[in-house]
Amino acid sequence: MQFQKLASLFFVSTIFLSSSFAQEVDEKILSQDRLDIIDFSKKQNEENSSKLRKDWINPVTLSYKKDYTETYDTARSMISINQPIFKSGGIYSAIKYANVNFKYNDLDIETQRKELIKQVTTLLFNLHIIDLNIKKNEFLLKNANIDIQRKKEQVFNGFLDTSYLDNAILDANSVKNALADLYFQKKELENNFNNLASKEYKKFELPKLTLTDKENFLENSLELAKARVDVKQKDYLASMSMSQYLPTFSVSMDYSHYHDTDENPSINDETTTNYGVSVSMPLDVRALNDVEAQRIEYLKSKLNLNNIILEEQNFYKTKLSKIDMIERKKEIAKEDYKLYDSLLKIIVEEKNAQLKTQSDVDTLANSQKIKSLEVQILELQKQIELLEIYSKII
Repeated sequence: MQFQKLASLFFVSTIFLSSSFAQEVDEKILSQDRLDIIDFSKKQNEENSSKLRKDWINPVTLSYKKDYTETYDTARSMISINQPIFKSGGIYSAIKYANVNFKYNDLDIETQRKELIKQVTTLLFNLHIIDLNIKKNEFLLKNANIDIQRKKEQVFNGFLDTSYLDNAILDANSVKNALADLYFQKKELENNFNNLASKEYKKFELPKLTLTDKENFLENSLELAKARVDVKQKDYLASMSMSQYLPTFSVSMDYSHYHDTDENPSINDETTTNYGVSVSMPLDVRALNDVEAQRIEYLKSKLNLNNIILEEQNFYKTKLSKIDMIERKKEIAKEDYKLYDSLLKIIVEEKNAQLKTQSDVDTLANSQKIKSLEVQILELQKQIELLEIYSKII
């Protein structure tokens, strides 16, 4: 009965363990340097977007000129401004483009942030999976050693030939080799995790993710949001391209001031200011090609949006199928656990009646614990699939 209680406690503790991780994925799992890089990228995007919004404003030109002649030396400073104030809708489109470009880059940075969080959290899950697999193989090794001892007694008593003992030893060695591989894989995963994380993996609690519905997934898809913004970007770019070949209305001003004229009689006014207005329109044989190319780019972006909608829908369907498959395997493992539980009761009774040995009880108890560990492993594998979905939504 003691073995039944221990096995039941082992299974219950695993259920409690998996339910206690009821928290969301936190970006603080990333190292501070990684978080700072993301913050700098956001600030850089703000500065670049602010600059882009001002691109339609021409710079003010400042100049200073010194002339040396045999008779007079003169120095002159100048301020020149030539500013378009109407570009057939181009200024409006340029400002709108700058706004959607900021949004697109912001979504792109968020995608990169989610991808980093996904990477490090997947490593965290896999480290816990490896820990469970190590425990599982330790129980397998215990059973393999029990089998070797049993086969050894049977061979010495003449009930089996040595080939059965040899096979049992080979099986134990396979488990030992598997454990050696797992220890290496764990160290490799730890090193990869430490490249991204803020502290060692054992100091983090595992998040508990839940499945979002299809409508919410599509509504908040990062890829779809980027594709929709990209359509707007291409639309404004097409308008900007067309405006380049339409009339532009500009105002200009030139201000000049003479210094150190040496009383040059040819200079009547030391200060002059000129104002002007102009209308310009380039006649470029490539204009239609440029405008049409931008229009085609816009149409391509709309088609690309349709493709991404389809891809995201199919991605979600695939993840649902994968999660369903994992749930089926979990049910099988749970049924096996219950089967071992019922068998263990019978074996313990037979052992008490001296019909079975302690090794028979130990083997079955270890097998039951293995099934409990498999349930935990499958749950963590399911969480990794949910994490894939989480990483693709805003």
